[in-house]
Amino acid sequence: MLKKQTIIGGLTALALATQMAVAAVSPKEAERLKKDLTPIGAEKAGNKAGTIPAWTGGLKQSDIPKSYTTRGQHYPNPFPGDKPQFVITSSNLSKYQANLTPGQIALFKAYPKTFQIPVYKTRRSGSLPQFVYDNTIKHATTAKLNNGGNGFTGAYAGFPFPIPKNGLEALWNHIVRYRGEYGVRKAAGVPVHRNGNYTPVITQQEAFFKYYDPNGSESTLDNIIIYYLAFTTSPARLAGGSVLVHETLDQVKQPRQAWGYNAGQRRVRRAPNLAYDTPISAADGLIVADDTDMYNGAPDRYNWKLVGKKEIYIPYNNYELISPKLKNDSILKVGHINPDHTRYELHRVWVVEGTLKKGERHIYSKRVLYLDEDSWGAAVVDQYDGRGELWRVSMAYLLNNYDLPTTWTGLDVFHDLQARRYYVQGLANEERQYVDFSKAIPAEKYFKPSALRRRGRR
Repeated sequence: MLKKQTIIGGLTALALATQMAVAAVSPKEAERLKKDLTPIGAEKAGNKAGTIPAWTGGLKQSDIPKSYTTRGQHYPNPFPGDKPQFVITSSNLSKYQANLTPGQIALFKAYPKTFQIPVYKTRRSGSLPQFVYDNTIKHATTAKLNNGGNGFTGAYAGFPFPIPKNGLEALWNHIVRYRGEYGVRKAAGVPVHRNGNYTPVITQQEAFFKYYDPNGSESTLDNIIIYYLAFTTSPARLAGGSVLVHETLDQVKQPRQAWGYNAGQRRVRRAPNLAYDTPISAADGLIVADDTDMYNGAPDRYNWKLVGKKEIYIPYNNYELISPKLKNDSILKVGHINPDHTRYELHRVWVVEGTLKKGERHIYSKRVLYLDEDSWGAAVVDQYDGRGELWRVSMAYLLNNYDLPTTWTGLDVFHDLQARRYYVQGLANEERQYVDFSKAIPAEKYFKPSALRRRGRR
């Protein structure tokens, strides 16, 4: 009997893998991307209540403030006259909690006197370059998951699954969403202690999104979708250190390749374990490797379920939060960032739930991602510990990088409900630059381990 069950189970798994490999959107379904859906698969129409408007193309060129004159400067707020429509607090939480995630509700309970969510008019500002729309529509009928969902084929320089059939397809849209071709920024990662004390770790970060290389194609990817290079500039004890990552598409077939340079030892070393739940040392243990960017890396340790859509108050159009007028002390408070500088809006999100597979290891037994339908970027992620209890809550404070354009994070905040500490990633208010996409893409040899020894900047 056991042998028979094993055979049946194997055949079932094979059938599922085969189905996953050949699944694709039909031409008839793809036509919706030119009709009732946006080119990347969001619903064009607003909601019945009128609290979410229709999508009419997102932020337009005419909406860009005239004070934005140089690529790489902080983005001026295109909606300076907007005021909060209401503020969610612990005292009126019950009225709004149907449109909040369990993690957001937990933050109100953890910090009842200080945590708030100021809700503004919903502006569907999400927009992307025309080539991303064109490629998404073009490849909607050809993109397929392969290797059990650990990668995909049949798509390039666009969202592979604008009309997702399962959780893995939705997750891949988040992982390979458009964030420019090559960008450079100087920003800080900041672990904030229970008493509010903090020491920023400042790095210069460079990312070449090879999946969107205008001179490339699917055939030239060589299984690499992103090159990432970061140099630490302070504090003094960490200055001079650097890390290089070659982010692979199918990380089961070819794991992420990473190298680190220690300035004290003057040696480049392989970092083979920079994946899954490896703690990030500079974050004081508050995040693990696949927390970065809300979620990244191989999806193979989880079973991913597409729960459906829901209307949630998520961080959106957070231009004031990244204003260079703000100092870090004004943003970083005990328990969470200062809500006075944040902006939330009601948006439809795809809810994707990952449950740890039997026999696999990870510090999170479950993680639930809330993906903005207009960008496929994760706005909120709730993570659960091995006991099944809510542990960490991550939020990406989204805005439209209108020089590209794309919707990306202004900064990411990772809350540890049990330790009562949090980590902020991408804080750039007091730094010289925000994100500069004006630089030409360097030769790929620039992203080789030997680059870690270079002290000069391009």
